[in-house]
Formats: sequence, C-alpha cells, structure tokens
Amino acid sequence: MRKKFVKLVSVLTHPRLAVVLHDLLAVAGAWGVAIVLRDRLLPEQTPIDYLSLQLLIVTVVQGAVFWWTGLYRGLWRFASLPDLANILRAVVTGALIVTVTLFFYHRAFGVPRTLLIIYPVVLMTFLGAPRLLFRYWKDNQLAFNENEDSQRVLIVGAGRAAETLIRDLASDGAYTPVGILDDDRRLRGARLRGIAVLGCIADLPDAVQAVRADVVIIAMPAATNAQMQRIVTLCEQTQASFRTLPRLQDMVEGRSGINEIKDVDIEDLLGREQVQLDWRSISEGLAGKRVLITGGGGSIGAELCRQIARVDPAALVVVDRGEYNLFTVERLLRRDYPDLALQAVLGDICDTAAMDCIMSRVRPDVVFHAAAYKQVPMLQGQLREAVRNNAQGTTIMARLADHYETGTFVLISTDKAVNPGSVMGATKRLAETLCQNFNAHSPTRFITVRFGNVLNSAGSVVPVFREQIQRGGPVTVTHPEVSRYFMTIPEASQLILQASVLGEGGEIYVLNMGEPVKIRYMAEQMIRLAGKIPDQDIDVVYTGLRPGEKLYEELFHDQERYQKTSHEKLLLARYRPVNWALFNQQLLNVDQACDHYDEERLLQLLNLLVPEHKPGTADNVIRIGSRSSA
Repeated sequence: MRKKFVKLVSVLTHPRLAVVLHDLLAVAGAWGVAIVLRDRLLPEQTPIDYLSLQLLIVTVVQGAVFWWTGLYRGLWRFASLPDLANILRAVVTGALIVTVTLFFYHRAFGVPRTLLIIYPVVLMTFLGAPRLLFRYWKDNQLAFNENEDSQRVLIVGAGRAAETLIRDLASDGAYTPVGILDDDRRLRGARLRGIAVLGCIADLPDAVQAVRADVVIIAMPAATNAQMQRIVTLCEQTQASFRTLPRLQDMVEGRSGINEIKDVDIEDLLGREQVQLDWRSISEGLAGKRVLITGGGGSIGAELCRQIARVDPAALVVVDRGEYNLFTVERLLRRDYPDLALQAVLGDICDTAAMDCIMSRVRPDVVFHAAAYKQVPMLQGQLREAVRNNAQGTTIMARLADHYETGTFVLISTDKAVNPGSVMGATKRLAETLCQNFNAHSPTRFITVRFGNVLNSAGSVVPVFREQIQRGGPVTVTHPEVSRYFMTIPEASQLILQASVLGEGGEIYVLNMGEPVKIRYMAEQMIRLAGKIPDQDIDVVYTGLRPGEKLYEELFHDQERYQKTSHEKLLLARYRPVNWALFNQQLLNVDQACDHYDEERLLQLLNLLVPEHKPGTADNVIRIGSRSSA
C-alpha cells in the first residue's frame, strides 16, 4: 500500500504532469476566449451554451491529439521553432478532429463555424507564448546569475557554436560567460543570449583585463590554421587560460561532442582546414567492394579502415604484422561497425606465400598499400630491411594484385621520395616507380598518393615532443631551420580515398600540404600550450641533423611538372617512364642481394634504380657492423 502511495505521489508531482495540466487548461481557456471573441465580433449570432458537454469533448479530443503528436515530450527550457511547428500541427489537427467529433455528436448544433476558426488561433497563442517566455526568462536568468565560484569566460566567435556554448555554460554553473569577441563589425554592441559582443578579436588582451576573464574559449570550429594561430598568440599575451571547441570535422564524424571543451592542441593550430570530399564518388567506388589494407594497424591504415567502413564495403580485410596494432584496430572497428564484414589477418607483406594465400582467398577489388617502414635515421642503418619492406614488399603486393585481377592498387608514399637524401626516401621512390610503370602492363589501376608528415602519427615528432615536455624537457630539435609539411591523420586518409576514385592509373597524386612548418615553431608552440615558457621553463636543444635527414622536404621532382585536378587539395605529378624489361631485371637483382644480405650490392642497385638519390655528408648510409652505426 505504501509503495502504491509513493508511486502515486511521484506521478502527481512529476514536472511533466504540470505541462499536461497547463495544456489542457489552455484548451479550455482557448475555447472560452474564442466564444467571447466570437460574441463580440458577431453579437447578433445565437449564443453558445459554454457549460455543455462540448467543452469536455473539445478538451478530451485536443488532449489526445497533443499526446499523439508528442507535444509533452518537448522541454520548455529548450523550446524553439521546431517545437512551435509541432504545436501548430497539433492545434490544426486537433481543431479538425474536434469539428468532425462535434458534427457526429449533434451535427455541431449551436457551434458557429467562426468559432472553429478563432479557436485554433487562440490555442496556438496560449500554448506557444508561455513556452517561449519561459525559455527567454530561463536563458537570461542563467546568463546573468553568476556563481561566486564559477569561472568568468570570454568567448571568441559569435556564431552558432558560441550561441549553443553560452546556453550550455550557463546551465552548467561552473562557467559564467561575460563577453564575446568577433571580427564581424556588424555585431558590435549586439547581444547573444544576453551576452554582449565587446569588440573584435584583436581586442582580446584588453577585453580579458576589462571583464576579468579567467578563461578564453575559442568557439570557432571552422577556423583556419592562420586564424587559430593568431588567436592563440593573442591569448598567450594574457594571464587567462584558453581552450577551444573541437574541429568541425571531428564533430561531424562523431569523434567529439558539439560543446566538448578541450585544451588547444598542436593539431588545432596546424590542421584546421576542413576537407571537402566528393563522398558520392568515394561511396560509388568502394561501396559493395572487397577492400584489403596492408599496414592497417598503423596510424594512416587504421584511419583508412574507419573511413572505408563508413561507405559499406562488401568486405574489409586488414593485414598487419603487429599483433597488438591489429588487435586494437579490429576491436575498434567491431565496436563502431558491428555489421561490417571484417577480417583481421596477421601477415608480413614480404612473405610471398602468406600474401598469395590472402589475395587468393579475398580476391580484393581495391588494395590500399600502407605497410612501410618510415623512421629515416633508423633505416639509414638498416639498408637491407628498408629495401626488403618498402620496395620488395610493394613489388610482391603489386604483382599479386595484377595476378588476381585487383581493380585498383593504391600505394601510400611520402614527400621523402622526392630527390631522396635517405634510404627510406629512396626505397619509397623505388616503390613509386614500380607502381607508375606497372600500370601500363596490367589491367589493374596503380595509383600513388604522396604526402608529408602526419600530425600525431605513431613515432612522429608530436608525440615525442609531448613526452619530452611531460618529463620537463629538454625538447630536442635537429636544426633551427628544419621544416616539414604536415596534415592531420583524417585529412590525409580522406584525400587518399578521394585520389583512389579520381585516378585512372599510373598517376602520382600529391596532397596539397599548404606551407611547410618549422619544427622549432612547433616545439615552442607545444611548450606554450602546456603552460610553459620556451627556454625558460623548458629548454629547446638543437642536436644537429640526423643521418638521412634534410632541412626541408619537397613535394615534386624537377621533372614532375604538376597540374591541378578537380579537387583543390590534390595535385597530379607527371608520369616518368622507365625501361620496363631492364627495370624488372634489376628488381630480380635486388631480390638476390636481399637473399644474400649483400648491402654493398643493394646500395649500388638502389642508386641505379633511383638516380635522384643524392645522400649528403650527413646522409651517408650506415651499414650494420660499421663503427658509425654505434
């Protein structure tokens, strides 16, 4: 009995019940007001018996319609135009059903037709106005009701993201929005949810001091690299901490929530431009196809897996020699795409028997060849392994793709293959040459995609710097003037997919990487983002160029005059043919040198096959057993 009483009390005190009672009273009130208005407008008409069963019929019918249209599921706190549209639908539908019901009840005797026109107009007002007034009152009450313990927030950007952010911050209570900055001069003096637009972004240091802001939040998800760098530079001139909203691309793809405030990271400064893709052509090129990815456990390979899983392939086969990496990517894919026909295979691309078995069973329509060694200094001392994995492995996969009539083979290459000064770059250039020329001798479309460094990829400079900063330094940079091209993992992966459907075969697509970034700038910026001062809190130490490294990378060889494509971020390098018969003979010689571990011969062959390989003084090949390798 007591449980039933408690349950009854909880039902009677539920906030939703108050909404139901309000709406039913609004129906009764609207019917009564409509009668009064009708009598005043048409006083000579026959009066209506307001206390008859008509009121009960109208209330019951209209209440049932409200329930059916889901009117009670909306929250007054967040009432908006869609809610008003739902109210209009419920009112009009209810008025029509009320008319039909009254007609069947007593042929609508004593109910003037004008009443049935006035009633829905009045009811719409009675239902919509309180909801909007409540939201307006709630928004303003939260916006200006500052908690003593809350942090004062200055917001950069006055767009939709800022509007949603202000609403959520105000309801949270831990933050109090105190001002907005935006470069749109038309907004100067305007208010966004009660918060004033104080000035332009250049005023940030003065604005922080004027409003006593504790935190600056950058609410510009679509900001470019230059915009973010400018804003962060201004933030660093203040004592306030600064944070940002996720990038638009991360929010669209579900990697971050709309208002998931986070610390500004180096990716926010160097990888903000959203990639515009032709997803229709990508989907048509990959949907329903059997796709195989080598090196699928790596940074680029794993992101390719995730992107391809979105377009519903017939099967996705992920090959990697690293057990843990393969386990990780398989677990994530099965969690996020439970209906995906997924197969994770442990395998080494240099193992011809294993790869032949996989290709014969899968018969892939598309192969993305991402497996490769990439650590430049290490590979200088591992010539045979670099050639075997990056060149021989590509040769094995390319020949198997041709043998099993794969439709498209995409080689993922690097800017280090241009005028290579390292073993790693030379082996990748050899792989490019193979794929470019194999295209003319095979029904398979061989496409190469070349790009620079990928932010936050495994073993790249960003995680190394981050670890050094966490340890308190020093942060090691090879040379004050060394620079590299950078792009984010999702951007690189998506452009690879775009190139795979654009290419007809034999092309080298080069991703437009923008301007190169000095590694010194990156190191100093990461130190500042960690709340430290370069060369004061954490030292930046220059260690000298390592074996195989160059001061700067190039995207094209002199003979590869590039041209634009239909995609603004994809450029096309000109094809460089070789003597195919002689080239294949030299590849056989490479196989024999690898089998005999003859590094002297391998180096000769590498220089012969990649004539543009010009190692400098600091780039000489270090072979196992030499004193220089220590």
